[in-house]
Amino acid sequence: MTSLVQTGGRSLVAAAATTSLPQEPTQYLTFMLGGEIYAIGILSIKEIIEYGGLTTVPMMPGAIRGVINLRGAVVPVMDLATRFGQPSSEITKRTCIVIVELEHDGEQHVIGVVVDSVNAVQEIAPGDVEPAPSFGMKIAPDLIAGMGKVNGKFVILLNIQQVLSISQLTNLQGILAPESAADQGTH
Repeated sequence: MTSLVQTGGRSLVAAAATTSLPQEPTQYLTFMLGGEIYAIGILSIKEIIEYGGLTTVPMMPGAIRGVINLRGAVVPVMDLATRFGQPSSEITKRTCIVIVELEHDGEQHVIGVVVDSVNAVQEIAPGDVEPAPSFGMKIAPDLIAGMGKVNGKFVILLNIQQVLSISQLTNLQGILAPESAADQGTH
């Protein structure tokens, strides 16, 4: 989807083409989950809060632990380990909820994700990002944006739009709902 807009005799498409290759390092929030280091682009992060105050909600997808009250707003909280098909991590004093803001269908959505611990904000240059391997990963390849090299180690860079896909979560809920409705009709 390319649109041609003229500004002072030069098209924005041409301007975008010259700046489409990011040369600047990108900042990522790194965190631990199940013994692995993961990262989310810092621009998606709204805040980091202490784990607690979670209310469980019936009939939610298995990856959703519940909701929290964040300054009067109801925010769903996803268990990333469960989302990745792994067992839930034990809650410790270092467990945090990372509040992420995403856009879906022109609307902003706020979702919390449970992580074992938050490490630091790291700058990763585009030259230090490798494509994700197509096999051997503990999580689906479409959830990974790449593998970042930080201090000689790899960090799994998450494609947060895919990980927290509103439509996928809605589809999961839709799969559960008819089954529940059928159960209610038989009792």
